[in-house]
Amino acid sequence: MGAPPTRPADRAFTRPRRRPIAALAALVALLAVGASVLAGLSTPAPRPADAPEREFSAARAFRNVEVIAAEPHVAGSAANDRVREHLVTTLRGLGLETEVQDAVAPEAGQLSGAAGGATLARVRNVVARLPGTDPTGKVFLVSHYDSVQTGPGGNDDAAGTATILEVARALTTGPRPRNDVVFVLTDAEEACLCGAAGFAGDHPLARDGGVVLNLEARGSTGPVIMFETSRNNAKLVEIFGRAAPHPVGTSFAVEIYRALPNDTDFTAFLDRKFVGLNSAYIDGGAIYHTPLDVPARVDRGSLQMHGDNALGLAREFGRTDLGDLRAGHDDTYFPVLGGLVRYPGWLTLPLAVVALLAVGALGWLLRRRGRATAGTLAAGFGLALLPVVVAPLGAWLLWAAITTIRPGYAELLDPYRPGWYRLAVVALSAAVLFCWYALLRRRVGPAALAFGGLAWLAVFGVLLAVAVPGGAYLTTLPALAGALAGFVALATRRDGPWPVVAVTLAAAVAVVILLPPVVLLFPALGMGMGAVAALVAVLLGLAVLPVVDLLHPRAGGQRGLLALRARRLGALPATAAALAAVVLAGVGLAVDRFDAAHPVPTHLMYALDAGTGKAAWLTREEKPQPWTDGYVDGTVSIADDFPGLGPTELRGGSATAAPLPAPKVELLSDTRTGDQRVLRVRVVPQRQVRLLTLHVDTSTATVRSASVAGRDVPVEPADGKWGFGVVFHAPPPEGVEVTLTLVPRGGAVSVRAMDASDGLSSVPGFRPRPEGVGVVGSHSSEMLAVARTYPL
Repeated sequence: MGAPPTRPADRAFTRPRRRPIAALAALVALLAVGASVLAGLSTPAPRPADAPEREFSAARAFRNVEVIAAEPHVAGSAANDRVREHLVTTLRGLGLETEVQDAVAPEAGQLSGAAGGATLARVRNVVARLPGTDPTGKVFLVSHYDSVQTGPGGNDDAAGTATILEVARALTTGPRPRNDVVFVLTDAEEACLCGAAGFAGDHPLARDGGVVLNLEARGSTGPVIMFETSRNNAKLVEIFGRAAPHPVGTSFAVEIYRALPNDTDFTAFLDRKFVGLNSAYIDGGAIYHTPLDVPARVDRGSLQMHGDNALGLAREFGRTDLGDLRAGHDDTYFPVLGGLVRYPGWLTLPLAVVALLAVGALGWLLRRRGRATAGTLAAGFGLALLPVVVAPLGAWLLWAAITTIRPGYAELLDPYRPGWYRLAVVALSAAVLFCWYALLRRRVGPAALAFGGLAWLAVFGVLLAVAVPGGAYLTTLPALAGALAGFVALATRRDGPWPVVAVTLAAAVAVVILLPPVVLLFPALGMGMGAVAALVAVLLGLAVLPVVDLLHPRAGGQRGLLALRARRLGALPATAAALAAVVLAGVGLAVDRFDAAHPVPTHLMYALDAGTGKAAWLTREEKPQPWTDGYVDGTVSIADDFPGLGPTELRGGSATAAPLPAPKVELLSDTRTGDQRVLRVRVVPQRQVRLLTLHVDTSTATVRSASVAGRDVPVEPADGKWGFGVVFHAPPPEGVEVTLTLVPRGGAVSVRAMDASDGLSSVPGFRPRPEGVGVVGSHSSEMLAVARTYPL
């Protein structure tokens, strides 16, 4: 009795005679490509302090990190004054023209410090200039030197500031550049981006615009990613790819960042006549804005990468004609093995359409050659959507389970040691894909399933080309490569080497393109959004299905014990991946425990109404940790009592009133014009504070216009008791003058003044955090606010 005929389910792209050898060769090739991709995303070895003077040295830069991040130095503090003196001394010591811009500046970007109000700050930016020999424009190297109130900012942004100091030193050791290079070390970035807004909007050196290179950090390690550009970036990206020694950046990252409600100093420059690039390293986010962001946590390799790229770009832009750096389009670009591949953005949609047509032609050819039927092709396409949906859902459920076991993760951007969890998500995604493939391979057929995966990649490419053009390459290029590999496989003998070579090369293209976003999306979005990385991992799996098929025995033609053995072998990859996901998640829970060096984050504030003598503990934790839970007992609304803290509902508890004075509101003048009243007041802090707020009661007056410290501010309508408001960061001891033009509703005008300082240790009833309990990275952590209402 002969063997049963080969069914359509066995009609794959390849059917090598030595299947195990072919599978091993393909896997080794893809692992080698993956290792090369990961090497391209690694940081360089840090150079020592005795490196050649024209080179960037992480060791030399780190000396400045230690000085800048010796202690928290929020804008307006004495510690910030000491940092600024060090910066001025260092830059002047290099022979650079250096000044301090002392100004009142508005906020930039989408940050908001007040409910229905305006935010400003007193800023003192450090500005130095290296004059060019024949300038065609200016190159601005920008970072902020202030820190949050809760930590010294070793990475954010002492690392960026120290990088600029070392770049300035290197640039002054050689021939002067053609163009002016301006070093801008901004103040009050953490508060409101006000330093950058003040420089970009008011400083004479910024009047004609230029090229901005902004240096940031949102973590403690990892590769430096060029994650944001100005619009029409083709010429900028060309220079970045040519001049940056480590050009890690993707147009997909730019698209993501443009869609997120996040800002850096770069935002203030984009709002005006500047073009440029924004770069940061972002891994190790658990210490972001916390007391743990100390110099010792700065990765010297990341610091070296920051400096290598900044110095290379400064030199290249320094000698380039800056007359016109705005192209008519954005480029699509992504890193490949230490370099940068780019092509014009206007090719995005045509390429996506070509990929879709190529995959369609492949499906037609599969049917014509008898490798699939119309039914199996339709089934392959429809069923390929299952892992695309199930894997991200599984990743979300996995993280929900982990945070249930370890609720402290909810307050962290990422766990302290996230590697095990990231691998668990990847393993889970692989398990979903392998299980789906093993269950459907015999019924639908390998070729039809591979077609379905490529078809969805091509469809996503078209959708992305329309909605998110910079990300379309992620699926368009793997789909196109897969279609071309399919044509080669169909044009050659299935049992020969060329089909295996073709599908392996196509899979290598997918690994090169899709592995970097899988790696980078985890730190970019955090484990809470690990489902996004899981989605990209599944897309990578769909692109390499013909190679996955080599891991399985022949899909058809077996009966009895042979068929049972084939099914068991086919289940091995899914079983191994699922087991790996469970083990990796378990190891993560065992390894990443909270302790003194990795404390559970907690958030606590103290608010006092000096008029009524009532005080409260407040927290933004939705599910308070045990330490925080000792202070709060229910949900409270603070919008009426503390409008300067915003309208958010918090959890609160009663507290003992501290003998602290509220800021004074001094009436300087009161004039009337028709039905309008013009009040000129000064809000004066009675203690050392980092911000002042003033709000007007809507039931007593409607504000028509306002100015703060001589600067006009917008007046926008607001709901609730308190209408117009202003928040002023880093106020001077003599206070802030505010002029209000308003229409009173009869009787006195009621205003509410509040100030805020940092540190709760002197507040009655405060119990110091025990070992293993830390401070969450937040602009309001440890805040002590005092408010009072004044009739005018």
